[in-house]
Parts: sequence; structure tokens; C-alpha cells
Amino acid sequence: MKRILILAAALLGTLPLGAIAQESGTPVHAPGNPILADGDYYSTDPAPFVWHDKLWILAGRDEAPADVNDFVMNEWQLLATDDPASGEWTHYPNVARPHDVFKWAETGRAYAGQIVPGRDGRLYLYAPVMEADSDAKDRFAIGVAVADSPTGPWVDAHPSGPIISQRVPKPNDIQNIDPTVLIDDDGRIYLYWGTFGQLRGVELEADMITPKGPIVTVNSLTGFFEAPWLIKRGDTYYMLYAGNNAGPDSPCTPAVYHACIGYGTASSPLGPWTYRGTVLKPVSSTTSHSGAAEFKGQWWIAYHTADAQGGGHFRRSVAVDKLAFDDSVSPPAIDLVTPTRRPGPPQQPTRNIAGSATVATSNQPIPVQYWIKSLNDGITKAAPLPPDMWGSWTPNNPEMQVLEYRWDHPVTINGTRIWFWNDQPAGSGVGVAPPAYWQLFYRDAGEWKPILTPDDYGTDTGRFVDVDFPPVTTRCLRAALVASSANGTNAALAVQEWEVLAPEAALPVPPPTDPVASCD
Repeated sequence: MKRILILAAALLGTLPLGAIAQESGTPVHAPGNPILADGDYYSTDPAPFVWHDKLWILAGRDEAPADVNDFVMNEWQLLATDDPASGEWTHYPNVARPHDVFKWAETGRAYAGQIVPGRDGRLYLYAPVMEADSDAKDRFAIGVAVADSPTGPWVDAHPSGPIISQRVPKPNDIQNIDPTVLIDDDGRIYLYWGTFGQLRGVELEADMITPKGPIVTVNSLTGFFEAPWLIKRGDTYYMLYAGNNAGPDSPCTPAVYHACIGYGTASSPLGPWTYRGTVLKPVSSTTSHSGAAEFKGQWWIAYHTADAQGGGHFRRSVAVDKLAFDDSVSPPAIDLVTPTRRPGPPQQPTRNIAGSATVATSNQPIPVQYWIKSLNDGITKAAPLPPDMWGSWTPNNPEMQVLEYRWDHPVTINGTRIWFWNDQPAGSGVGVAPPAYWQLFYRDAGEWKPILTPDDYGTDTGRFVDVDFPPVTTRCLRAALVASSANGTNAALAVQEWEVLAPEAALPVPPPTDPVASCD
């Protein structure tokens, strides 16, 4: 009856629209991460805040169809809880859309925003949207909206246009997204934003809208890529951010498409900033975006992954874990976060034993656009990104590449399945092409012995190529891939997944924790 009366009041115009959203929240039980896991709603770019004794998370909504590699984001949504550890949340979908709030904005592009409780009792939404009418080289801009409730209705606080763009304040030639705002203990307000390695900061006037003073450029945070998040704990300011300084010895990630969450500290809100390390290692989505907030004496970090049902790099979902500090050092350090997951379904027996092997390749260090761990992670995609596969592209590709699995004990195998990827046809000498031919070799009595002949191995792409052979027992298996070539040059090679099959199915075994000795 209460819901009926509320809806009737709304139709008569006697109830603010925000009250409808408050009543329309859907209870969600999340026994682990991600919070929304069934694939009905994807949630991304989390921005936590505390309001009326609840922890709220503002999130965008990924709406890209499966295997469409594009950010399709038309609305913001909210998650709220009295106790993050309980797993009990309320989901409020579609609390705002960019073009509904900001009349100067294009439809869609509901990128990473942040809601900040103001000292005047209202809430302020800092939102990156795209200007509909601008001569700027990049039309992304940051607007500010206000509301009396997290669920709205949200009203443009600066209807004349964005507070940050490539037009205001000048000079500004970066892409203006990912705003983060902190109200300091003395009431002064600070805004940071930026992406593609460019980080800017500025103080705002007491109206929480107008930039005040010079813009600060930050160049001292190692690997900064995007997604800054500003917090203060005690007398120390912390800047969390999505970092990417890719390479085999990177403290962040070996693959250029992935990101970690790094952080730096400062003794004043506008720096200077000192890099301190990694908060969160790369997750299952290529992008990483975090926010942190203290709630009832405990700090929490929100981030997104690709772990929901049907999830992917453009279908991400919000996760939450505890954030801990080490006060034995000065300034206090942030402990590395160990992501938690929902209980998964029981593992099923499988013939594929590739996941219990360690991987070696002939092209180490692997080019930073690829990721060696993808070779035996059990995941294939119809439209993969480069880190979803092993690859070998360089400006000067060799004639052959070798993939090698090493087990810490002898295994008996009698089949393999391999999924090649290509962007050029067979016989090409450029780009990534199917192999001209390939063959398996197994280690036996100190020698590499062939399995079948190259004529027995297919080279189709976009699906698994299956090969059966008489059982062999070995600790090491090699796939020698001979590149396509033309006009004196060799194409590169790429493999999404390489499975190795035992005669009988068994429960999967994880890879050894210590490096497996070389096979030679």
C-alpha cells in the first residue's frame, strides 16, 4: 500500500521524483564480489561515499553487447549498504543520464563521476560528459550537478556549461575526465582529473564549482594513466590511480593494456606527490578504476572487474574489499589488497591439463601488448583484445616461435586444442597471420621427439583446432609454430588458448608455486 500511495503522490506532483528512486531500490545479496554478478546490470568506475549512515557507491553502467569492444555507457546507478561486510546491498538503477542533467551534453558517455556531500547539506555530482556543441579538439568536459538525495533528482549547478573543458580554464589541452574531489578539514575544496598520463589539480571556491588559483600538473606518480582518487587519512593525502608502466620488470603490470592501482602521498592537497607503490594488482578487466572511503571506522576500496556472468573488458562489475594501512612507517603505507570473490561452482573434471603447467616461450620478454598468462587461462573470446592472447608481433618477426609447457611431474597426454588468432590471411608476410604449419614435440630421455607430422595439424583461426595422437608421457611439451611469409618478411603469430588433453578427465590442478626446471 505504501508503494501505491507514493506512486499516486508522484502522479499528482506532490512528491519529488527522487523519492520514487529511493523506493524503487532492489535488494541484492552479494556473498562476495562482484556485487552485481548475474549479468543483468553491469557496473563500472565505482565512486564510494558516505551519506546518512550508509556507504553508497556511484557507478556507471556498461551496456556493450557481448564481444563489442566499446564503452557503451548511458546512465549512472547506485549501490548502498549499512554494512559492506554483510553482502546486503540495495541497487538503484538509472539515477541520472548525462543529457538529462546537463542540457549542453551529448547523449550517453556516462563516464566515471563522483558524488561528494557538501558542507551545505546538499550532494554534488562531478561528472565527465561530452559537450554537444564545442569547437574543442576533445569535447569531454566536467560538469557539476546538485541534489538533496543520492538518487536525485539531479540539477545542473552550472547550467552555462562545464567547469572544466579544453575551453575553461585555459590553457587545457588534455582529455578532461575522471574527476575526484576532496573537502579538506579546513573546508577548502580540491579537484583532480585526467587520463592518458595527464593529471591536473586545482582548488575550487566555496561554491564547489568555480576553479580558484592556478592549475597544478602532476608528473611524479610513476605510471599514472587515469582514474585519480583523492583521500585524506590523518595528516597524509593519498592519491590512488590506475597505473600502467608495462614491462617484464614492472611493479604494476607486464601488459600495456592492463592497469594496476598505484598510489602516492603528499603532505598538502596540491602536492608535491611522491610515488609509494601498488594498491591493487591487475584485475580481470583491462581497465582498473578504484575509489576509497572510510565507513564506521573501516576503510573500503571499490574497484571493477570482468568477473560477473557474461562479463568482459567492456562489461565490468563493481567489487568492494577492505583497505588497510601500515602505520609502522611514515607516511603510513597502504597494504596490497587481496581481491575476494564469490564462491564459484564446484570444479568439474576436465581432460585439459594446460592450467597445471608453467609456460615458457621463445620470444621472452613478450611484446607488452600481449600477456603470457592468457595462453592457458581457459578463456577464449570472439573479439579479443591483445592481452587476451599470447602474440609475437615485432617490426622484424623471426621464421619460428616456440611455446612450451612444463609440468613438475610426468604427465600422459593424447591430444591438444589450439586457438589461433589473425588479422591477416594465410600466406601473408605482415601483421598477424595463421602459421604456415606447426608441430608438437615432447621431451623423452633427454631428447625432443616429434608427435605426428606437420600435415596432421590444422591452421584454422577463430576456433579450436583439435589434434589427437597416440599417448605419450612427458614432463615438457613444445609447439613449434612456423610463420607465414611473403616477399622476404614473416608475419607474426598469436594464440588465444592452448589446451593439452589427458586420456581421462580429472579435477583441475593448479600450477606449481615455484618455477619448474628447464626441460633442456
